Amino acid sequence: MRDGVDPITFEVIKNALDSIADEMAIVLMRSAYSPIVRDSLDYSTAICDRDGAMLAQGLTTPLHLGSFPDAMRGLVAAHGGRMRPGDVFALNDPYGAGGIHLPDIYVIRPIFWEGAVEGYAATVAHHTDVGGLTPGSNSIHSTEIYQEGLRLPLLKLYDAGVPNETVFSIVEHNVRVPVKVLGDLRAQVAACQNGERGLRRLLQKYGVASVRAYLRAMLEYAERLMRAEIAALPDGVYEFTDFIDGLGDEPEEIVFHVAVRIGGDELTVDWTGT
Repeated sequence: MRDGVDPITFEVIKNALDSIADEMAIVLMRSAYSPIVRDSLDYSTAICDRDGAMLAQGLTTPLHLGSFPDAMRGLVAAHGGRMRPGDVFALNDPYGAGGIHLPDIYVIRPIFWEGAVEGYAATVAHHTDVGGLTPGSNSIHSTEIYQEGLRLPLLKLYDAGVPNETVFSIVEHNVRVPVKVLGDLRAQVAACQNGERGLRRLLQKYGVASVRAYLRAMLEYAERLMRAEIAALPDGVYEFTDFIDGLGDEPEEIVFHVAVRIGGDELTVDWTGT
């Protein structure tokens, strides 16, 4: 543990962040309009530090675990230093914005304290429809992304607390079930507001300098744990090939090949051959 970091306070703050992310998940579930969010729990919530590094994630869809870092890097790179209190950002584009696939829309809110960004409340939810060839927008026969649905680059959904009605209108007119999609977007916004309140309570209780120190310690601790787990595995290359069904009238199997290379406390996953 780094100097000046009390292990008991460390655990209190760490678990508080987990609770904030879980509260965000509950708000999103209870506010959502669509069954895919409300019943299937196909969404995720997270709290990130002022640099966009993920600190805690709500207990919903494990598939989203690795999805936030790319989106957060893109947001901080594009808008860092230009954000204002009340801003809310949205995106879904996998090409350049850090999205996963088009039905998964991110809604992210910077959290301000004493005039500076001290963290982010982030959500990603699978929406019932985002346009494209197929109702539901899982367009497996698409040959280009333009057939899959509406692409949202990194946009402001709210600008200093004011809804961007242009973006809401574009979404409304490009999806088949606008009531559900807009309802779920607003549920994501509500979850982010709840995350903001939670982190601000921590900042008020412990002070910004202390919270920053504990958040750094948390990330360092997580890295040490991960490196120790990797180092405990034998060095070498581990490979596996699997297949899923192909598409069309004369389908060919789709190959997935992975090679995991372990050396010391570092691990590389190589999908060459997929």
